[in-house]
Amino acid sequence: MTESEGVIKYRLAYLAGELPPDADLDGLFRWFRRCRAEGLIGQDPGRYDGIAYGNISQRLTTGFVISGTQTGGKTALGVRDLAWVTGFDPAGNRIEARGPARPSSEAMTHAQVYQTLAGVNAVIHVHSPPIWHGAALLGLPMTATSAAYGTPAMAAEVARLLTASASGDNGLFVMGGHEDGVVAYGRDMDRAGDLLFSTLARAGAARRGRSESGS
Repeated sequence: MTESEGVIKYRLAYLAGELPPDADLDGLFRWFRRCRAEGLIGQDPGRYDGIAYGNISQRLTTGFVISGTQTGGKTALGVRDLAWVTGFDPAGNRIEARGPARPSSEAMTHAQVYQTLAGVNAVIHVHSPPIWHGAALLGLPMTATSAAYGTPAMAAEVARLLTASASGDNGLFVMGGHEDGVVAYGRDMDRAGDLLFSTLARAGAARRGRSESGS
């Protein structure tokens, strides 16, 4: 890695507090556990300098709720591990949040997806070497390699990709400047999660096919 993983790069205005009492978070918790079990979200001493990776979010009536910074290593999430992003300004590199935890370092990317696509209600950011390295073979859209994670440049790249994409409110893209970074999004958490796992299966099949052909 040429940069430290998990470092918050945006300006954060944070107020400790509670999440909206009516937020239904069952799907978020369930897909976090599934991604964690597959190593798509997690923490490994041998990867990324041992820093936790991956995050998940869900749109609310106002803003969105996202897993807190450095929670990827947990086996499961609880309410105290979440942040409520109530405002964001990608151009100004600023996030406003409240709740039990401070938001993930990738909150700006999630915010840009929600801002660009009004029909998206769930975003999952994972680290998947098979998908990331197989992006070209699978025909997946990719952000510019010059755009680092959690920056206005990445937010601008995400907006560009989503505006140009024909995937509608359900899709997946690879983060060219963020090693192994993959983002799936959908109209609900199940659509985003199912797309992520089906793409992972496609990546595995493609890799096996290349191995068997000797290429």
